Amino acid sequence: MGGVEFLVSFVPGSDVGVLALHGSREGGTGELVGEVAARTGASALVFTQPEGRPVHISSHRIGGAGGALLGRFLGHVRLTVSLHGHGRDDRSLFLGGGNRWAAGVLGASLGVLAPEFVAVTDLDGIPAGLRGLHSRNPVNLAVQGGVQVELPVAARTDGAADVPPARVVRALTDGVRQLAR
Repeated sequence: MGGVEFLVSFVPGSDVGVLALHGSREGGTGELVGEVAARTGASALVFTQPEGRPVHISSHRIGGAGGALLGRFLGHVRLTVSLHGHGRDDRSLFLGGGNRWAAGVLGASLGVLAPEFVAVTDLDGIPAGLRGLHSRNPVNLAVQGGVQVELPVAARTDGAADVPPARVVRALTDGVRQLAR
């Protein structure tokens, strides 16, 4: 896509999928996907850029880069949880995407198990560019759509090399387990 090379990793699992479209650029998101998928049996899809400084490509434009693997992932899952990073503040977790019920489930789990963060599920409280509502955004292309989870740095890494904080891993794991029921 535009001269940007991607390495795409797909690990099939359950019909709930966890996705990181910007694994290289938004540190910790790819690692969170791996941890949550391993703990829940969810399907996992991670995009990384193996060469040079990672370039941000909007989620709704990244589909061509994933090609066949993105298609296989979306054909395999009924619901998607797409993890992203934001730099707006240190405490807000923005839960956008088209499946508002699923956003509520994840938001409740994050609020209980990672209370140092504020889970924002009301679309009016989420900055427009972080809402994840574009019709071509992969988070909305599964049969039941999905949730775009925008995480600040403190919710993606614990200061070490992209090691996700244990409380956030537990909260997302709990939420994905609930969505799988």
